[in-house]
Amino acid sequence: MNATTPQPPMKARISKTLIAARIARFAVGILFVISGLIKLNDPVGTQIKMDEYFEVFAQDLPVLAPLFTATLPYMLIIAVFMCVAEVVLGVALLASFRPKLTTWLLLLLVSFFTFLTFYSAYFNRVTDCGCFGEALKLKPWTSFTKDVVLMVLILYIIGHRNRMKSRKTGWLVFMSLILSVGLGVYAIQYLPPWDMLPYAVGKSIPTQMKPSEPLRYEYIMTKNGKTERFDKYPTDTTYKFKEMVLLNESAKPKITDYRVWNDAEGDFTEQTFQGNKLFVIVKDVKHVDAGAIPAIRSLVNSLKGTAVTPILLTSASDEAINTFKKEFQLVLPTYKGDATVLKTIMRTDPGTWLLSNGIVRGKWHHNRTPDKETVLGLVK
Repeated sequence: MNATTPQPPMKARISKTLIAARIARFAVGILFVISGLIKLNDPVGTQIKMDEYFEVFAQDLPVLAPLFTATLPYMLIIAVFMCVAEVVLGVALLASFRPKLTTWLLLLLVSFFTFLTFYSAYFNRVTDCGCFGEALKLKPWTSFTKDVVLMVLILYIIGHRNRMKSRKTGWLVFMSLILSVGLGVYAIQYLPPWDMLPYAVGKSIPTQMKPSEPLRYEYIMTKNGKTERFDKYPTDTTYKFKEMVLLNESAKPKITDYRVWNDAEGDFTEQTFQGNKLFVIVKDVKHVDAGAIPAIRSLVNSLKGTAVTPILLTSASDEAINTFKKEFQLVLPTYKGDATVLKTIMRTDPGTWLLSNGIVRGKWHHNRTPDKETVLGLVK
């Protein structure tokens, strides 16, 4: 008589399944909450990333180009909605609030993200998905893999949703909705509470423009059908170059595209690191909040003759910015900057940015334009 292997009791198997489903639920919920909060901390940055995606789609799918173009003016609202949805659905999942509806909505949301990250990775059109804002940069295929894992976990949760007890936690979900919307609105009105950009207060711009240590490369060469690796470029000319790989990528400069210039003086980048400079940043004169200009003009005029030099920094055309200066009676030297860089420095238009010997001493949304005493107090 053959002995049979004893089977684990049914309760034990169910218990393990419930534990696995619970772990998946907590993992997905926490990840969505963190991801949503990071992006709500900087919704304008999320808007910029979504603009990038939609502009790519408009180019690659000309039939749908009018649809994508039509959404661009509303992209900030869409960005806030998407980020709030991540937080609220993450909280709902953690709190077991209407689990069936929550898990299906999460699947819909992650399916959208999976499409974006796959498109980005496969066609190499958007090199950073912006999944975690400026806090964590993921390579396209890494982002796609992360979304696939999330989708598998959500499908597993859906498969066991009938075992999830619905709890009366609507008040908690409602609170997460109010607080997340509040965070997004605050960041839009007063700049991100946690500035993770390289142009944040306390950062040294010239230091970040240099590598933190000497960059080390590995040279991949081929000879007689064999591939070899060298830490120095070989002097043997019979080797054929294949690839150069940076070994200490974390040492790369954090800032590579900061440059300031004008037609009369040429490059002015180094001079921006000398002494105290208050930059009035105007990215696009068509979208400037005109109501903010009187306070900025008053600040600029009050700083004349002090240790702080006001400068207008813009990516607008000469004609547009000269008309703008004349209309709003702004008398100050004007320099140019790359539009993308200015969007990174300042998430509002206009805004003010204070440098003292290359170190950022202040950054203000136009709703919080400082006074003369505040500016001078920061450069003592």
